[in-house]
Amino acid sequence: MSASLPVNTGRRDEVAAALKARLPARCVLSDPEDTRPYECDGLAAYRQLPMVVTLPENEEQVLAVLNACRELSVPIVPRGAGTGLSGGALPIAEGVVISTARLNRIVRVDAHARTAVVQPGVRNLAISDAAAQHGLYYAPDPSSQIACTIGGNVAENSGGVHCLKYGLTVHNVLRVRVATIDGEIIELGSEALDAPGLDLLAVFIGSEGMLGIVTEVTVKLVPKPATARVIMASFDDVVTGGNAVARVIAAGIIPAGLEMMDRTSVRMVEPFVKAGYDTEAAAILLCEADGTELEVAEEIERMSEVLQAAGATAISVSQNEAERMRFWSGRKNAFPAAGRISPDYYCMDGTIPRKKLAEVLTGIERMETTFGLRCSNVFHAGDGNLHPLILFDANQPGEFERAEAFGAAILALCVEVGGTITGEHGVGMEKINSMCVQFRREELDAFIEVKRAFDEPMLLNPDKAIPTKHRCAEFGKMHVKGGVLPFADLPRF
Repeated sequence: MSASLPVNTGRRDEVAAALKARLPARCVLSDPEDTRPYECDGLAAYRQLPMVVTLPENEEQVLAVLNACRELSVPIVPRGAGTGLSGGALPIAEGVVISTARLNRIVRVDAHARTAVVQPGVRNLAISDAAAQHGLYYAPDPSSQIACTIGGNVAENSGGVHCLKYGLTVHNVLRVRVATIDGEIIELGSEALDAPGLDLLAVFIGSEGMLGIVTEVTVKLVPKPATARVIMASFDDVVTGGNAVARVIAAGIIPAGLEMMDRTSVRMVEPFVKAGYDTEAAAILLCEADGTELEVAEEIERMSEVLQAAGATAISVSQNEAERMRFWSGRKNAFPAAGRISPDYYCMDGTIPRKKLAEVLTGIERMETTFGLRCSNVFHAGDGNLHPLILFDANQPGEFERAEAFGAAILALCVEVGGTITGEHGVGMEKINSMCVQFRREELDAFIEVKRAFDEPMLLNPDKAIPTKHRCAEFGKMHVKGGVLPFADLPRF
């Protein structure tokens, strides 16, 4: 667990005064009792009391904060709803948090163009609610969609259970307005089918607040399917279940959602939401088909045949919308349900090739013995985005450190099989050391130059996501033997 550094009260008063000279007093928080709620995001193991928190109410006030901080050389940490799980919104002791929570207006919904223009503080689910009257919705649906904001989704390139068919945030955002560290507004992307020049929109999405502050987003809306049904398939071991995922995709089927949960996940979720899960199965797959009645019926039949041939021991199909939503409720409540069986959990996020699912799940199972901790596996199986939940008790000395080492070993395994250290949660502070495993120094230096092009003074969310040469050197001393093999002191599978 990280310890919070003390705040320099003299510097705090200076910065707060400068900000209050440009913003209404209600938009600037500096008393510790007011700033305490902002000391962490969803990765609560890492905490830091912010020096000052600002809550701008419009684009002009965002620019005012940026200008004041640039003039005073104060680092800035952008924050959405604080639901991120990688410490991307972790404050800096000598820095200012800029929250976009009050930029929460839906500017317009255009049913003919199938777009919505929203401010960054609008909740993910609120976009679909506003578009529902037109028979439209916003497809990316992270599990935290009831609370997370579109600005945070842009920062992390969030996905969700339906990202296999409908794509991640980057595939569903057309344009963003961005406030730069220079105090200017730029627009990336276009509401047209293409934009001239380099694709800077794709560079910006997933940049974790290091390149600019989002002030407005134009998203694509898609028609709500006429119907949708979900298959729940049971398997007697996780390897068979993992192989079944690859066989569904190999059959040319792209489900609207394809999710996997192991027995530990199923048994912790079922008493919580009563989703109707098979608690005797070693693993279950949730496979959704959407479209017209005829399309759905045909896809359900095809998927059922593939799953049976792949070794499914039982198959259930939702018979109505209420049952479909109940099946999904278990998957979407997996993280909070972990609290029923463990005092604490550490949620990892890595991505692997689908054909490696069985190999990686077997590796994680062996790591449970190595590190002496349980792990519950729940993930977006269709695109190989894993979310292992490492269960531990922070009150037991050394358990959090073992959980961190367990997580790092999982990420190293993801890289080893040809995957990546993140899928949708971002790097933040949590995975910054693992960036040294994923990328060569030359690649990391190129990332830094991209950041410098947007943020020359390096004030936007500094020391996140991209490790310095010094950090990689120190990390290498701990985890590299012979200067070549990462995590050589961890078990190989």
